[in-house]
Amino acid sequence: MRYNNEEINIASTGTATFGAGCFWCVKVIFQQLKGVIKVMSGYSGGHVKNPSYRDVCNGATGHAEVCQVIFDPQEISYDELLEIFFLVHNPTMLNRQGNDVGTQYRSVIFYHNLEQKNSSLEYKKLIDELGTYHKPIVTEISPYKAFYKAEDYHQEYFELNKTSPYCSSVIVPKLEIFRNVFRDKLKIVVTSN
Repeated sequence: MRYNNEEINIASTGTATFGAGCFWCVKVIFQQLKGVIKVMSGYSGGHVKNPSYRDVCNGATGHAEVCQVIFDPQEISYDELLEIFFLVHNPTMLNRQGNDVGTQYRSVIFYHNLEQKNSSLEYKKLIDELGTYHKPIVTEISPYKAFYKAEDYHQEYFELNKTSPYCSSVIVPKLEIFRNVFRDKLKIVVTSN
């Protein structure tokens, strides 16, 4: 696999697949982390092969908008990715994140192996027991089956549309909170003005 003109040994990487609302928001957060090699927006968890964005938006495919995160476990662990996943969205909302409503916006972890399954279940249980949120966590934890990459215009949506109303009112505030909380995990340290 090639990334930024460098050959990446795919055998030494990990893969995580998370749904936490709109994939535009999720992608921009995870791609800023040290140890994250690549993040792709796409669809997972449904019964329709090769769905389009339009198909997924109608809610009948069973797919969620997800991001597939390719990471270097020597730099960032799956448990660290879980911590970020659970703190950058509201895992107590069923089929909704903010104004984005529908099963395609559900909170979901698609685990790739038994270790990820166990870590996800343990982390979910822990934050429920700690009362991190005032409501029960509804995050779905399901086996990974397939990932369908979203259309090209979704892959760098935020970078190309920063001034659009959705990006400036939804993604930018979420990104600022993320950068402040996880400053030590960022590829580039961002300073506040």
